[in-house]
Amino acid sequence: QVQLVESGGGLVQPGGSLRLSCVVSGSFFVIYTMGWYRQAPGKQRDLVAAISSVTSGGTTTYADSVKGRFTISRDNSKKTVYLQMNSLKPEDTAVYYCSASASNTYWGQGTQVTVSS
Repeated sequence: QVQLVESGGGLVQPGGSLRLSCVVSGSFFVIYTMGWYRQAPGKQRDLVAAISSVTSGGTTTYADSVKGRFTISRDNSKKTVYLQMNSLKPEDTAVYYCSASASNTYWGQGTQVTVSS
C-alpha cells in the first residue's frame, strides 16, 4: 500500500515563499515519477512540476506559469519530494496534490495554499 502525505501549505502574502513536502510510504520510492498538481475552485487539476524516477535521471519539468519561481526536488533517503515556491502570486492559490506514478498513480490528500494580502 502506497500512501502520500503532503504538508507545508498555508496562507502567505504575495511575493512570499512556501515549501511543500510529500512523504511516501511503502517501497520502491526511487522508481516513481513524482509530481505536484494543483486545483483551484471550479478548475481542473493541472500539473505544476514533476521529477522523473532515479533510474530515469531525475529530470524535472514545470508548467510555464511557475518556471523560474518553483523548484521540485526529491530526497530518496527520506522518500520525500519537495516543492519550493517563491515569488508567490494570488493566482497560485489552490489545493496542491502530490502524486507518485509508475504502473499506477497514487495521490495525496492535498494541502491548501492561499496567496493573499
